[in-house]
Amino acid sequence: MQETRLKELLARVADGSLTVTDAVERLKVFPFEDMEFAKVDHHRALRRGFPEVIFCEGKTPEQIVLIARGIIEQGGNILATRCSDSLFESIAPLLPEARYHGEGALFVVERREVAQHGTVAVVSGGTSDRPVSEEAALTAHYLGCGVVRLYDVGVAGIHRLFSSWEQIRGADVLIVVAGMEGALASVVAGIADAPVIAVPTSVGYGASFGGLAALLAMLNSCAGGVTVVNIDNGFGAGFAAAVICRKVYAAGDDRG
Repeated sequence: MQETRLKELLARVADGSLTVTDAVERLKVFPFEDMEFAKVDHHRALRRGFPEVIFCEGKTPEQIVLIARGIIEQGGNILATRCSDSLFESIAPLLPEARYHGEGALFVVERREVAQHGTVAVVSGGTSDRPVSEEAALTAHYLGCGVVRLYDVGVAGIHRLFSSWEQIRGADVLIVVAGMEGALASVVAGIADAPVIAVPTSVGYGASFGGLAALLAMLNSCAGGVTVVNIDNGFGAGFAAAVICRKVYAAGDDRG
């Protein structure tokens, strides 16, 4: 069905009844590959600038590998998130070109080089926030951003944060990852001139309510320019940062 639609589209371009510009717009809508258990969107990169990302939780190793191979066959790179060590052990023999990052719980397959645009600084409160921070940092990296990691610089020892002043001020986008009371995002936004994407984590004692306290604190930040993603959503923050960098540098920002 998808092949038939594509042939019809190209035929219309050939006979002049459809312009090239209109054809490109229609190509942004299809094709997708129907695998029955999943409909793989092969034109997401055309629409959004980045290929489809595989969310591994809830999928079998065989399903993940079939989706990955489908994307690879279309010339795309693979970024697969929320992949546990045990799950990757089952995937690795079926997808030997995959490279795993255990701390960020994701794996990648790189088939083509991705142009780098901009710098993302990932700032985290404590060592316990590292897994979410790494998910954010690796996502931004594999989507084409330079990444600076500033870890364990939480407000309990705020002098550690201020020692990274130049790196914070030099970033195009800041991802701030923190649990407990989530105050770090407000502090960073108060000293930086770049967009701040705040990531609350589920790290903390009982009254942190699994990250809810940090989430509410970040949503109520008194500092301007703070955008908040969901609890533990490092991927969402890394993706958003990459989108910002890509748009800024596509517009000819002279910081590139």
